[in-house]
Amino acid sequence: MAGKRVLVTGGAGFLGSHLCERLLQQGDFVLCVDNFFTGTRRNILHLLDDKRFELMRHDVTFPLYVEVDEIYNLACPASPIHYQFDPVQTTKTSVIGAINMLGLAKRVKAKILQASTSEVYGDPTVHPQPEEYWGNVNPFGIRACYDEGKRCAETLFFDYRRQHNLPIKIVRIFNTYGPRMHPNDGRVVSNFIVQALKGENITVYGDGSQTRSFCYRDDLVEAFLRAMATPREVTGPINIGNPKEFTIRQLAELVIELTASKSKIVEAPLPADDPKQRQPDIQKAKKLLAWTPTTELREGLVKTIAYFEDLLSQEGVNLH
Repeated sequence: MAGKRVLVTGGAGFLGSHLCERLLQQGDFVLCVDNFFTGTRRNILHLLDDKRFELMRHDVTFPLYVEVDEIYNLACPASPIHYQFDPVQTTKTSVIGAINMLGLAKRVKAKILQASTSEVYGDPTVHPQPEEYWGNVNPFGIRACYDEGKRCAETLFFDYRRQHNLPIKIVRIFNTYGPRMHPNDGRVVSNFIVQALKGENITVYGDGSQTRSFCYRDDLVEAFLRAMATPREVTGPINIGNPKEFTIRQLAELVIELTASKSKIVEAPLPADDPKQRQPDIQKAKKLLAWTPTTELREGLVKTIAYFEDLLSQEGVNLH
């Protein structure tokens, strides 16, 4: 059904802006809601002239009264630097934001998708992580505002499903990267690229042997759309990520190669509760969404590096 009215919270963010773009391309009307804590106008500037696109500055911790058919709830700072800046607000965004968006979905009988996270697994003792794994989360650590906030949001989604028969979808996002990442978000891909382009030392925490799996943003947005389009009985949670695992040191070496940087790799102490391994089991995504990621890390990094080169040159930063 083309021409749906779709609300995207966190729509001016890294992933939200690309989702807005894809929804417009398929003929939908998009209401982009963002409080611009980590999102930026630059990400959606090119969409403002589209008559089917509307931008609203709003914080999801306050109720929202609009008429929509579908809701993608992406609102929440997603990098440790940003979500630890105001941990109480981070928890409120995940929990009260979920309550407000679920209340809206109930009122207008809309389908609603929750962008959850692999952080619900904490520092996993099971590898790779299937959706049935309950996780190993420190409930009062410095990452708990995000980890537990997202876990509570999932609880709320399932309770609204049981109590009000609400059509819900939950996807758990593993490490995702691509153009429009925030240059100062402290995430490993953006960190390494910015450091390499500036010719600075690349900071690896610990010895760099911890692993991550990196999913390119186009693959992830495609999974969002497929998850929303599933039948009512498909609720998730569904892991969305690239199961190909890399060590952090391998990523640093690849970024140095692709940027032709003279940067050196230096080690720093490992942050508290930093997961040692992170790899999604995506069997459910393959079965329920007919989805697998198609973008190789090298290919995605080339596009992401080009974006940051352009961004830094606009900001007058000397590269190398």
